[in-house]
Amino acid sequence: MSVPVLLAVTGAPWEADVVRRAERAQGIRVVRRCVDIADVMAAAASGQARAVLLAEDLPRLTSDAVAALHARHIAVLALVDPSDNGEPTGAEDRLSRMGIERILPADVSAEDLGRAITDAVESGPPATVSHFAGGFVPLSSETVANPERNGYEPYGQGAGRVIAVWGPTGAPGRSTVAVGLATELAARGVSTLLADADVYGGTVAQLLGMLDETSGLAAAARSASGGSLDVAVLARQARQVGPHLLVLTGLSRADRWTELRPTAIESVWSTARNLAPCTVVDAGFCIESDEEISFDTLAPRRNGATLATLEEADEVIVVGTADPVGLTRLIRALHELRAVVPSANTRVVVNRVRSGSLGSSPADAVAEALSRYAGVQAAALLPFDQAACDAALSHGRSLIDAAKSSKLRKGMQQLAAGVLRDLLS
Repeated sequence: MSVPVLLAVTGAPWEADVVRRAERAQGIRVVRRCVDIADVMAAAASGQARAVLLAEDLPRLTSDAVAALHARHIAVLALVDPSDNGEPTGAEDRLSRMGIERILPADVSAEDLGRAITDAVESGPPATVSHFAGGFVPLSSETVANPERNGYEPYGQGAGRVIAVWGPTGAPGRSTVAVGLATELAARGVSTLLADADVYGGTVAQLLGMLDETSGLAAAARSASGGSLDVAVLARQARQVGPHLLVLTGLSRADRWTELRPTAIESVWSTARNLAPCTVVDAGFCIESDEEISFDTLAPRRNGATLATLEEADEVIVVGTADPVGLTRLIRALHELRAVVPSANTRVVVNRVRSGSLGSSPADAVAEALSRYAGVQAAALLPFDQAACDAALSHGRSLIDAAKSSKLRKGMQQLAAGVLRDLLS
């Protein structure tokens, strides 16, 4: 039985030749010719085809569209113009970053075209590889001992680690912990990328005294969606804050959340692994899924970026507050995270620890509650230090610059030491 194929090469100079070869190719059958990606998606949704053959410059082609086609078990192949000298033009790299598994020259023979399409359909769409599967790739001691080694050149084939900082609703201090951890790692000579991925209200730029009219993360996501994101592009879209710290600023307005699509965010974190040894991501609090639109693979999901970040992260730092309400939310959040992302490797941080609502021994109260109700045997405790936070916020600086000797800064140092120790082990 021949494979039903959608053909989307409208406007290409070689359109007529490709159509003729596709009609002659053995093992395939062109069921519809589409004019744009919207036409392709509509035809794919109707179940008419098992493969799509498209032109490299098809309007509005994005990684999200490719992922949606793969979700329907439709193979995606692309045709590119051969360069004048027979060498690749760069379109292959862009299309590969979108997730297109087969890229062919536009002058491919009918026989090779038919074979490539049938092979792609038989192989099935490419599997999504989880970064948890391979475990940790440890940082070398040389990386930490020699800061000169940590210039923002390509770091390696995905050797960098992604650390997500997440926590329940109620402002437990996710951004404070993310900024504090990133700046402490950078202070230890580890090149670090700090990214603000909070779709409900990112504050990293403000905490560091940066203008946030343009979102670096949104720009990186657009590049990823268009298949043009690489290490050099990501480095340009981030802002240099210190010798070893780059920052991808977040959304300036909460209503721009649609710019952070999960597929693009996954590509950003994958590229970040090649840019820096450590990427610290300030993630939004909500991980609920909208069941009403779950059947629609193209519908935007506000919490999609957060879920993608937690799934891609090598470690999730879960932040809660040291009071009865905060601990209840933290315990519930831990159970919810384990249900939604079972593979998550978690580290619990309890913020604003002080005597008061938890009695005269708040550390003991926190430890007992987490052990009894969440199965957490050890948690990092950060002291309540309002003066240090006020000094840092009023000056738009990190604790290292604004409150170097504060109790909170010392707690951040201990947290960074623990994170780095685990990365090196």
